[in-house]
Amino acid sequence: MLKKLAFLFFGLFSFFYSIAQTCTTIGQNPSTAFPVCGTDTFSQATVPYCGGKLIPGVCSQDGVTDINPFWYKFTCFKAGTLGFLITPNDLNDDYDWELFDITGANPDDIYTNTSLFVACNWSGNTGKTGASAAGRSLQNCAGSSYPTFSAMPTLKVGHNYLLLISHFTVFTPSQNGYQLSFGGGSASITDTLTPNLVNATASCDATQIIIKLNKKMKCSSLAVDGSDFAISPNVSTVSGASSLSCSNGFDMDSLTLTVNNPLPPGSYSVIIKNGNDGNTLLDYCDRNITAGNNVPLVVAPLAPTPMDSLTKVGCAPDTLQLVFKKNIKCNTIANDGSDFIVTGPSVVNVVKAEGICTNGLSKVINIILSGPIVTGGNYQIKLVRGTDGNTIIDECGQETPVGSFLNFITKDTVSADFNYTIFEACKTDTVAFFHDGKNGVNQWTWQLDYLGISHAQNPVAYFTAFGTKQITLSVSNGVCSDSITKTINLDNALNASFETNNILCPEDTATFINNSIGNITAYFWDFGNGNTSAAKDPPPLHYPILSAEKIYTVRLIIKNSAGCYDTAANDIKVLKSCYIAVPTAFTPNGDGLNDFLYPLNAFKADNLQFSVYNRLGQRVFYTTDWAKKWDGTIDGNPQDAGIYVWTLKYINHDTGKKIFQKGSSVLIR
Repeated sequence: MLKKLAFLFFGLFSFFYSIAQTCTTIGQNPSTAFPVCGTDTFSQATVPYCGGKLIPGVCSQDGVTDINPFWYKFTCFKAGTLGFLITPNDLNDDYDWELFDITGANPDDIYTNTSLFVACNWSGNTGKTGASAAGRSLQNCAGSSYPTFSAMPTLKVGHNYLLLISHFTVFTPSQNGYQLSFGGGSASITDTLTPNLVNATASCDATQIIIKLNKKMKCSSLAVDGSDFAISPNVSTVSGASSLSCSNGFDMDSLTLTVNNPLPPGSYSVIIKNGNDGNTLLDYCDRNITAGNNVPLVVAPLAPTPMDSLTKVGCAPDTLQLVFKKNIKCNTIANDGSDFIVTGPSVVNVVKAEGICTNGLSKVINIILSGPIVTGGNYQIKLVRGTDGNTIIDECGQETPVGSFLNFITKDTVSADFNYTIFEACKTDTVAFFHDGKNGVNQWTWQLDYLGISHAQNPVAYFTAFGTKQITLSVSNGVCSDSITKTINLDNALNASFETNNILCPEDTATFINNSIGNITAYFWDFGNGNTSAAKDPPPLHYPILSAEKIYTVRLIIKNSAGCYDTAANDIKVLKSCYIAVPTAFTPNGDGLNDFLYPLNAFKADNLQFSVYNRLGQRVFYTTDWAKKWDGTIDGNPQDAGIYVWTLKYINHDTGKKIFQKGSSVLIR
């Protein structure tokens, strides 16, 4: 709690002890962080007062700031957990820390981007702190209730990290330092790449040599007198060495050598050796480049920089990118693009040209066109004198000659549009797909609905399930590509179906509702009574009155244009009577004759209610379904023989008239 109050106090009175001043010492800002080797112990003798910027994130409610900071940077080379220990020179001092993942970010983004947070410990307790197996949380904020050790964070391979170490000294000012060591975790932050030279190039006047290194190395290991290097043949001596990145940082990946005499044109070797400082160049872990290692150096006579190369030309390019071996002066590139003309099978207009400039120089020139090149063929980009009066001039003052050119090839744009033909059949439809292959298309990917993928130009597919199908085609000629999706309808599905009166009273006529689907070309009805019809929707049909009920089977056969057939059938029961009546007696003896009491022929009784009562007025049976019958029992117990009263309510289906009837029936045993 004391630490929380102290942070708040610091936020209000940050001028105490000159805190909240700008940090100027290298290493006290994120952008100038110390590079870290995981095998070393880092000793910081004193901690200058400065800082005070708020650190947003998980502990921002405590007002945590980078008080008296030092920053350390490292890369994860093996995934795992990170353990480290901060040991104050005075164990009564309060040191805090926070870890950030700055992969793909600017180091100063830690002041604005809370997502960079990985772990922290802002405990108000003094003494040793860090991340270890004893820690239980990645987030320990301000206050004495928090332990001084946090859990070990998990690092990701290839990710870049920043570690802030802050010396909290608001109430007890101190500049005592600390020691930082790494260990206890399974991650590796030690680069195993052996340090070495990559290449060497000469300046225009051959008085300087630019050396490229294969990794960042310590600025402190570079002998400024150039004694780390020698030239063979020994026509000139290295007299100095420097690196721009060492002016405000700890490491470098390139450096510049100065020679006492310009190197004449020829081939040389630049050799590294132990300098007057007793070493060659050292990486973060103090591993040196082996003395005697060398790189070739070619000093060419001054000559104009040629039109060197074009980056790969893609599909329908609207920008061409020229790449040069030497830097081109950006102020010699005509902004309107008039230094360049493009000719070929189609008209191409250049409207702008620009370099990617650093310190007024660029090895790349982007040529912007008025529109994309969509016609394939052989093209040429040629250099002319632009509206600025020159072509282009390199860093050595040499003008590339008028008429210099580069040839390039573009491909036509392509279309994935396709045609298809459907061959209908009764069980399987065959679909032949066709793509014209124009403009050099040589790659096809068909997604044939549920059938899978084909890479043929003109595949044939077989569909056993009819209906709509989604067909997607993607095509390419190696440069340009296109895709399209079409829906095709296999509409020869055939299904015969109809509705009719399943029960027919003597005075009624049967009606037929055709529900068949498909591209039907012919219908054939057989009504089961000798009558037939070829109509889609036949008229109502009257069946003869018979002395006993009879079942007629009605069939519908349909046909489509592919010559396929389908059949549907329904039965019609023609009754001898639909007169609704309740028997006056029944004999529930199981002989199959008059065993039940129920309303007979109640086919046209809507909302039916049928009740039966015994002589005591108790209802012994009730139903709303006329087909349900009373068998003369209650809960399985046979009832006494005698007279039973019944009531019947219903609505006549044809007339809508409400009917109520009452009567009695005799149960005979």
